[in-house]
Amino acid sequence: MALSIFLNGEYLDKREKALVPLYDHGFLYGDGVFEGIRAYAGRVFRLDDHMDRLYDSARGIQLQIPYSREELNKILLETVRRTGLDDAYIRLVVSRGPGDLGIDPRKCAKAAVYIIAGSVSLYPPETYKRGLRCTIASTRRNRPDSLNPQIKSLNYLNNILAKIEAIQAGVDEAIMLNEAGYVTEGTAENLWAVAGGTCYTPPTHLGMLDGITRRVLIDLCVENGIPWAERTLVVHDLTRSDEVFLCGTGAELIPVTEIDQRVVGDGKPGPMFLRMVELFRARTRVDGTSFK
Repeated sequence: MALSIFLNGEYLDKREKALVPLYDHGFLYGDGVFEGIRAYAGRVFRLDDHMDRLYDSARGIQLQIPYSREELNKILLETVRRTGLDDAYIRLVVSRGPGDLGIDPRKCAKAAVYIIAGSVSLYPPETYKRGLRCTIASTRRNRPDSLNPQIKSLNYLNNILAKIEAIQAGVDEAIMLNEAGYVTEGTAENLWAVAGGTCYTPPTHLGMLDGITRRVLIDLCVENGIPWAERTLVVHDLTRSDEVFLCGTGAELIPVTEIDQRVVGDGKPGPMFLRMVELFRARTRVDGTSFK
């Protein structure tokens, strides 16, 4: 597998060499932020949007990134260029850096930056054709007044617990609700429902990340005259929808055809999903920052 790693100032091409300090607070406490980014056809897709969110997340936890945006952009582009790939997945991580065994961030002298560029496959290829089988997780999303969902932090335990529920239920994915029982998102993707030709997505204030891919789909709806709206959804809204699908940088767009053993629509990827996939793929081939 083509792989390139930037490890806090050094470029590497083997994961065995990419060693993170044991006392790094990103490892010890999940103290840090990250971005998952895609490259298509020699261009990094929505790089500015991802960098905006990274620096906003860092400010949210009072973490000083040790590079300017211009410097970090150049490092990221060089890292993905070294893979030799035209299409790649990039994981950009900024941790609090090495400290001691206490949680005091002042003990960490300087933040650490790690970038991994290579390939990723979150779901088997066949699931994009048959659709995901999902369960409604009993694990609720973190309350926004406890942890701001717009901070894309290294602590994903809330999402992992929901993913474990999906695994134990023998399905592909879990859909998470907030403390009031409203639909938020999947374990790592935003959610869309389609009813009567209109695309609906939950508003982010309910407790989920404002995803970059979600924003792209909103743009595509506006540009192509596709009706869309933010709407508060409950589970019943999903099971009676014509279509449900998820979107995210890693998963891209993927249909949901079953929720808690109830078939969504006709049990197949629907026409709106297929149209959105076509529009999304076309956009990824022309939009981005070249690394060639």
